[in-house]
Amino acid sequence: MTQLQHTQAHIVELNQDSIITLPSNVDVPTYDRSKVKAGIVHIGVGGFHRAHQAAYINELLKIPGNEQWGICGVGLLEANRGLRDILAKQDNLYTLTIRHPNGRVDNSVIGSMVEFLFAPENKQAVIEKMAHAETKIVSLTITEGGYNFHPATGEFDYSNPDIVHDIEDPAQPITAFGYITAALKLRKEQGLAAFTVQSCDNIQHNGLVTRKMLLAFAHQQDAELAQWIEQHVAFPNAMVDRITPISKQSDIDYVTQAYGITDGWPITCESFAQWVIEDTFSNGRPNWDNVGAQFVSDVTPFEKMKIRLLNAGHSVLGLLGEIHGFSTIDETVSDPLFAQYLRAFMDLEVTPLLDALPGIDIDSYKDTLIERFANPNIKDSLARICSQSSAKLPKFLIATISDNLALNRDISLAALVVASWCLYSDKGVSQQGETLEIHDDMAQELSTAAKLTTTKPTSFIELESLFGDLANNEKFISQYTHAIAAIYASNSQIKDVMAATLAAKGK
Repeated sequence: MTQLQHTQAHIVELNQDSIITLPSNVDVPTYDRSKVKAGIVHIGVGGFHRAHQAAYINELLKIPGNEQWGICGVGLLEANRGLRDILAKQDNLYTLTIRHPNGRVDNSVIGSMVEFLFAPENKQAVIEKMAHAETKIVSLTITEGGYNFHPATGEFDYSNPDIVHDIEDPAQPITAFGYITAALKLRKEQGLAAFTVQSCDNIQHNGLVTRKMLLAFAHQQDAELAQWIEQHVAFPNAMVDRITPISKQSDIDYVTQAYGITDGWPITCESFAQWVIEDTFSNGRPNWDNVGAQFVSDVTPFEKMKIRLLNAGHSVLGLLGEIHGFSTIDETVSDPLFAQYLRAFMDLEVTPLLDALPGIDIDSYKDTLIERFANPNIKDSLARICSQSSAKLPKFLIATISDNLALNRDISLAALVVASWCLYSDKGVSQQGETLEIHDDMAQELSTAAKLTTTKPTSFIELESLFGDLANNEKFISQYTHAIAAIYASNSQIKDVMAATLAAKGK
């Protein structure tokens, strides 16, 4: 039977018993999942985690002797209830479909998650799981906003109501910091070694940021515990990379057709994956380097390269593409003007700021990024790319602008992207008249500031929490207000403004 010959009569639900019925072209767990222990507790079981860390662990579990490195997923939010229900029905299994640029497809079932805890129903169970002696690592994919730092200052935000609650009521936590601190307190009291806290989010110096935020929280709650955490808990920095779009109905339909099973929440991703990790752990670690990850002494140049080229590049295409009326990344970068603009931004405004990386050819890396973005089999929506821009752009783009201004370098390409963000926040529609899906915790604040632009062109960049002192930098104001005037002009088309900006750069 070929993968396309399944009929409805043959369709079964994905679970431990049904995987033996799958076609031979589907890679399924061959290890005994009943013997796998959850040495890793992971907070934030989203698509990226399941395409990245969980996939690496799945490969590692195929090698005998690694049974202690399974994953217990944790859903902290009420919004995770649906995922909990799906995973419970599927014995915590899910499908991973890897789509290559040339059309090749790899189909697999991932079995590395052996347990899932839904925190809103049993907070103590989550704390005790983290505190258990078998837990060696607590890892995180909670997005930039989950780290609770002020975007402009990088300092911990004590005004967050959930943080206020967790400091005052440690036994009933809401945030990741509340749970981790409660578990570490329990381990300290029981004389157990500390676990490693490992961020897997797209944040530069993600380990250092996690450490700073957790210590700031812990000091407010229990100064003695904070001192113990400072001495005993490791927070390795890491660079993570794999493009993973939001799952769609078409992904569910594909799995039914190709695998002959139903999966309530399948994951689709690109073939490229990268994970560079500083080798600093509190209490042992998996040998991820045996399955493609890389351990290094300093991840800084790797993460800077990735965040400022890939992540910023996504935002460049996302915001400009949304304004024009494109819907996906591959559609956007397939337009020669958008590809030219992105490459000019990477070449002229980012590359000169990057550190040398032995063994890495930056030009080849940029070529690969364009190829990955253009993968026609990965329909990554611009709405996803632009979601939570207020949490992303200070690190991805505004840091590059600030560095270039400090060196008296040109920032006109990036300035147009910021101006496009303003127009996006102000109008909420593309130049084709289509309503934009805007998902941002600061959406109202951004919109309010952006709507003042016609009377005060700098109003948007006066949001100091995002832009720092850029509103006081004459060079940036000059470039930004020039971009604002161009895109707000009557009958302005973003493609014309992009072309003019490139021409001014000699491109």
